[in-house]
Amino acid sequence: MKNTEVYILDDRSILYINGEDTKEFLQNLISNDINKVSDNNSCFTSLLSPQGKFLYEFIIVKHKSGYLIDCEKSQSDQLFKQLSIYKLRSKVEILNLSNEFVVAAFSYEKFIEFNEAKNIPGYTIKYREDPIVLDPRNIFLGARLIINLEKLYLSLKKLDLNDSNLKNYYSLSHKLGIVPKDLNKLQNKLFGIECNYEELNGIDFKKGCYIGQENTARIKLKNKLSKRLFPINIISGDLKEGESIYVNEKEIGKVLIDKDYPFALIKYLDENFDQKLTFKTNEAEINIKIPDWVKL
Repeated sequence: MKNTEVYILDDRSILYINGEDTKEFLQNLISNDINKVSDNNSCFTSLLSPQGKFLYEFIIVKHKSGYLIDCEKSQSDQLFKQLSIYKLRSKVEILNLSNEFVVAAFSYEKFIEFNEAKNIPGYTIKYREDPIVLDPRNIFLGARLIINLEKLYLSLKKLDLNDSNLKNYYSLSHKLGIVPKDLNKLQNKLFGIECNYEELNGIDFKKGCYIGQENTARIKLKNKLSKRLFPINIISGDLKEGESIYVNEKEIGKVLIDKDYPFALIKYLDENFDQKLTFKTNEAEINIKIPDWVKL
């Protein structure tokens, strides 16, 4: 990612949550600790099923008296409804600001040029009144400017940033081993902890209860994390969502995301798994590389 490149993430949506009970409301739902979120720090987190299965993931950013929720557009309507269901009698207001705000990503190197910037995942500064967040998952994904659509292009011009091909950003994310899109295909297909959320700074094991916490903690404490979500590189052929992955006729995983930037749930502790090997599905030959940041 070059210093002058910016990617308009038009596949992202922005929700806004505020109100007297907002902090407690979010703390009881999400896998991370809302107390980490401040004017100078944002966090990556997830909303899981009661069984600890993946449902939604998003970045939370402090903004004025509430919190911005940066989520994938394909999940935003469902997430809005889910949060509204959990709201009950809480003094919380949930707004969908997707028609007003946009997310723009640019390089880590550009972010560090700001005087107040720090080399800390999730570190947040302001460009005038708009937040810029160093991606809390991995700093090499760069920074994210969340800004009113009406101010976007003038601000990018003043920052000397040029709109670039979004596919390059997706490719970078896939290469790093972080799912860039099609998150809805993962819903209820794997546990949140199998999405590598611990390494992506998306789980806090020291906070109190939240939805899905019991199974998440059990998998962690009993060392039963035997499967993980890893990126697939296609050598030849076509992938199909849900099909099995084999090596030496032994099944070692399943394809969960098949299009463009594919990912699979892999039995990475299986004696038959070796990332140096070539793997097969019904119609494809593939490679599977464990990201460098994954703790094995």
